Amino acid sequence: MNASELKQRARYLGFDLAGVAPIRQFPEAEFYPKWLESGYAGEMRYLERQRSARMDPQTILSGARSVIVCAVNYNTAQPQTRYDQFRAWISRYAWGEDYHEILQRKLRELATWIEQNSSSRTKTYVDTGPLLERVYAKYAGVGWFGKNTCIINEKAGSWLFLGCILTDLELDSDTPVPDRCGTCARCLDACPTGAILEPYVLDSRKCISYTTIELRGDIPEQDRSAIGHHLFGCDICQDVCPWNRKAPYSTDPAFEAKPGLFWPQIDELLEMHEDNWRQLIRGTAMKRAKVRGLLRNLMVVVGNSGMREFLPKLRRFLLHEDEHVRSHAEWAVNRLE
Repeated sequence: MNASELKQRARYLGFDLAGVAPIRQFPEAEFYPKWLESGYAGEMRYLERQRSARMDPQTILSGARSVIVCAVNYNTAQPQTRYDQFRAWISRYAWGEDYHEILQRKLRELATWIEQNSSSRTKTYVDTGPLLERVYAKYAGVGWFGKNTCIINEKAGSWLFLGCILTDLELDSDTPVPDRCGTCARCLDACPTGAILEPYVLDSRKCISYTTIELRGDIPEQDRSAIGHHLFGCDICQDVCPWNRKAPYSTDPAFEAKPGLFWPQIDELLEMHEDNWRQLIRGTAMKRAKVRGLLRNLMVVVGNSGMREFLPKLRRFLLHEDEHVRSHAEWAVNRLE
């Protein structure tokens, strides 16, 4: 088996991009411990627990020689981030089916094919695995590491889900593509919270995606107004990227927006009971935040809307059983009043 055959199989299984990176120490990987020590990971403590594995894949799979990086385009023919006082915004990646499950199925098929056609061993990971995916994506030729810290491909843009296969199969590696961000700083300038501290450096604690998805408990009051209308995640640094102007649309119906997730009306969200919320986010990446986390976020969105007409429906959340939903509802009521 060679790398060309493997990439052909990956495309057959539905991956838009595929490449091979060698197992070795890359300069970009040296930044990772420093990033953790700076506290930029926030409360994502699993990143610290995975530190040794992320720095040395041999601890995951003894004898590992290659990382196969596959990417799927999830862009859809829907508008980019829009603002409306009556609506909330959900990140594009969460509109459709949970990408973890979609990519994992494809990766396992590819890994099984590799094992059936060689004597190698494999391990597959999507997003949450102990691999520095974006570093390997760069050295697999999938794209370059953008200033917004996303992987950017010259033709596909940055609307990409990444999945990796770690294997002891030795394959010819691909050549990294050059960084084509140039002098552009639109992502840094557009970030509402200044989370991109400098090119290629993201402070998760300031990032709207981190705050609305990963952060548990109370959102610091000083950070709430900058969240704006973002209910779950944020796409702004990708929306403004010039490389996404002509990004192709995905042909996979799994990534099309599920009813109720594209630009939902705040009024309707306020009326939903928790069973309705569970039904709405079932099978999507939004379940990561859990219903109570989404309700906490919704309180912030309502408070930022400036629409006093939401007050009657908002006040019922002052009696919510979850203390964080209650405290954020109080903040929103006070803000609107």
